[in-house]
Amino acid sequence: MVGKVKKTRLLLKKGDQERHYWLTGVLRCRGSVIPVIITRVVLCALFGFLISFLHYLGFDVSLPILSSIFPSIVLGLLLVFRTNTAYDRFWEGRKLWGNLINNVRNFARTIWITVEENKEKDREEKVATLRLLVAFAVALKLHLRGEKVNSELADLMPKKWYEKLKEMNNPPLEVAFWIGDYLQKQYENKCINAYQITVMFKLLDNMVDVLGGCERIKKTPIPLAYSIHLRQLMLIYCLTLPFQVVMEFNWWTGVIVGIISFTVFGIEAIGIEIENPFGYDPNDLPLDEICDTMEKNIEDLISLAPCVRHWRQEALD
Repeated sequence: MVGKVKKTRLLLKKGDQERHYWLTGVLRCRGSVIPVIITRVVLCALFGFLISFLHYLGFDVSLPILSSIFPSIVLGLLLVFRTNTAYDRFWEGRKLWGNLINNVRNFARTIWITVEENKEKDREEKVATLRLLVAFAVALKLHLRGEKVNSELADLMPKKWYEKLKEMNNPPLEVAFWIGDYLQKQYENKCINAYQITVMFKLLDNMVDVLGGCERIKKTPIPLAYSIHLRQLMLIYCLTLPFQVVMEFNWWTGVIVGIISFTVFGIEAIGIEIENPFGYDPNDLPLDEICDTMEKNIEDLISLAPCVRHWRQEALD
């Protein structure tokens, strides 16, 4: 009985929190597209008030409301297509970065456990290579944002490599080359076998595939002609809307036009914001946090014992 009471209280508390978060989300401006579209919405609403005033003065400014049916259907279909296309790009970007996280974790674990350490220098090279995995992600983030190599990468590699990376046109690809060069060197030194290097090169290939997929999203925007046509149609629709509703709503025409234009312009603005998910917009992917998570995972791994057979050898000794 006591358990049921506690469970009921928890459910009620959770319901109150959800209602609070819902109301907070409705009133929240940060992260929404309101700052982007507010000027257009206000101008459309003011135009609606102007048409209401002309109608009040006796000018024949009304149009049959049925005349907006076909433009509304066409505009609705275009907006749905625009939003779906933008969200597909956003979701594909999220999946690519999710795959990168998994590949980095698997790659780091495989290198740390598999590659043998015959000299003290071997441990240093392993640690440097594991940090290069994080450097790949950070370099990819900067590459997608169109930013130059900066201090974020300075602590993840030797200074010589850092200076060299500044000269590269595609920094993450260069980092991938350094990782592959390390694997080949370990194979030649017989620190890993043919099967192990094949598995690790496959993981490296997957990371480079993520690079290519993100570049495809970044460098293939929505066709300009489509965006221009959609905006022209939205503007025509919002400017002709007051003429169609003024007869029925009179002085409320400006309010109705403002609400509808807020909906139309808002959907289009959301599509623009998420079609390139690698930037700094509030609704873009949290690439900084993702890279920080990778770095923490790698540093945690480095703090562990590198190889099971070393544990066994210590136990035998």
